Amino acid sequence: MENKERLEHIRHSFAHLLAAAVLDLYPDAKPTLGPAIDYGFYYDFDFASPITDGELRKIEKKMREILKSWKKGEVWFSGEKVSGKDAKEQFANNEFKHELIDEISERGEDITLYTTERFTDLCRGGHAKDAEDLNAEAFALTHMAGAYWRGSEKNKMLTRIYGVAFETKEELEAHLKMLEEAKKRDHKKLGPQLDLFCFSPLVGSGLPLWTPKGTLIRNLLDDYVWELRHERGYDRVEIPHITKKELYETSGHWDKFKDELFHINTREGHEFALKPMNCPHHTQIFARKQWSYRELPQSYANTTMMYRDEQTGELAGLARVRAISIDDAHVFCRKTQVKEEMLKIWDIIDIFYKAVGLGNLTARLSFHDPDAMEKYLGSAEIWEESEQALMDLAKERGVEAEVALGEAAFYGPKIDFMAKDSIGRSWQVATIQLDMNMPERFDLTCIDENGSAERIVMIHAAIMGSIERHLAILIEHHAGMFPLWFSPVQARVIAVSEKFQNYAQKVTDELRMAGLRAELSDPNETLGKRIRTSEMDKIPYTLVVGEKEVTNGTVAVRHLKRGDEGEIKLEDLIENLVKEVMEKRV
Repeated sequence: MENKERLEHIRHSFAHLLAAAVLDLYPDAKPTLGPAIDYGFYYDFDFASPITDGELRKIEKKMREILKSWKKGEVWFSGEKVSGKDAKEQFANNEFKHELIDEISERGEDITLYTTERFTDLCRGGHAKDAEDLNAEAFALTHMAGAYWRGSEKNKMLTRIYGVAFETKEELEAHLKMLEEAKKRDHKKLGPQLDLFCFSPLVGSGLPLWTPKGTLIRNLLDDYVWELRHERGYDRVEIPHITKKELYETSGHWDKFKDELFHINTREGHEFALKPMNCPHHTQIFARKQWSYRELPQSYANTTMMYRDEQTGELAGLARVRAISIDDAHVFCRKTQVKEEMLKIWDIIDIFYKAVGLGNLTARLSFHDPDAMEKYLGSAEIWEESEQALMDLAKERGVEAEVALGEAAFYGPKIDFMAKDSIGRSWQVATIQLDMNMPERFDLTCIDENGSAERIVMIHAAIMGSIERHLAILIEHHAGMFPLWFSPVQARVIAVSEKFQNYAQKVTDELRMAGLRAELSDPNETLGKRIRTSEMDKIPYTLVVGEKEVTNGTVAVRHLKRGDEGEIKLEDLIENLVKEVMEKRV
């Protein structure tokens, strides 16, 4: 068994152990679902009386007690197939399990129960080989959260208990240390603290409002993406935020996403939707005329907002929102042009992520699941052809990419780019998707060398993807200490006392004339407090001026990360800062 699968089975077994402990301590609790997840596991319960985070240690202690008895037991996760009637008798007072049993029966699948010692659960299987694989020192319960049954806010709110689990105590301790660091970097805390964005209950959950500083960062990043695209032949386009449902019926998105859309019914009885994606709109820009093969590729770029009716309980700061800004681009080209165009996109991704401090990306080939073709558009032949093209591209790039079955978009396979942040977490960031299905559905063609209609293909490319989520990653990766080139305030000038304020103003003015974003500090606070405030505001450069600096035409430089850097001529400082910005150093 591969280590990844082994670890997943260990974590799933810990979920069973959690449920067993909860039932020992709270016999009236109703267990519902408990899967393995990244780094650990969770289990959702319906408690007769609410419990608090303060009880997690008690549950954890009980888990360790039970694990000792499990390790002595001769039988480890014995499974048996049962009838729906017998399964319901096993969970006589648990309506949640009954609902699951009915669904399994309707699908015609086997109903299986797995038992360890006194604990039995409805489960498909996939457990640790034996109890010795569960290290009592390598797991911890981390927190609780509310979770609606089956993820629908129309259903009952349950209590979700989260845990983390590893094979060794050392791995657990390293992960818990990372979680503590992640709390300090939490974008939901740092973003408002740095005055980048806010939320308003009058506007609604999942609808962030961007302040001047936050908007500046968004625009700087997006402008750089556009600059890289423009150099490679892209044209800007613009599209409306709503559409008739017929557009998405043709593209296939309606059947896939209709329950996640914001629906609009007009006075005339037409049904519209706020757009949940942009590609169908872009197909219609291409479809406005008949193209010759000589005019291809047509490359359209568009940073625009799209909308998903996410459930309130699933929203998470900027990481999951209802209004999503996406730097979307679509290339309409011939099959013979696919490799060249995708390599251009790959170049953009590499350049951009080095500039924001997330270099050393890895690539994942997200392919369809051949055993679940009903989830995808098009034929098996189309999928085989498009996936082979992506494998060839990775080979051309000299990259060994992991293949992830079942992770494709419903219309085509993709290359997902994975970044590792400064505390070791992996994030899926940019994506390149090869789509041979949507051009078919919209009948998109060019006229080839022989005067015949030739089916074109479509490449989807998102560099940042969701700008909201991208900013959440960058805030946490940099702990709010952004590289100079996209820091909203690049320098703050502080006069030692009010009599040097005129010189401080002169320094500020010269920095601004050089195109740098500089602020002048109010002299009414103590010097120490103003320096501390500048550091708390994560300003890259704090420039202090007093009598010596006025006399010498210099500034005393304090860098946010490197500390005091001494006295420097003002013109030299400006030259250095401009060069740092131009080179996009991180």
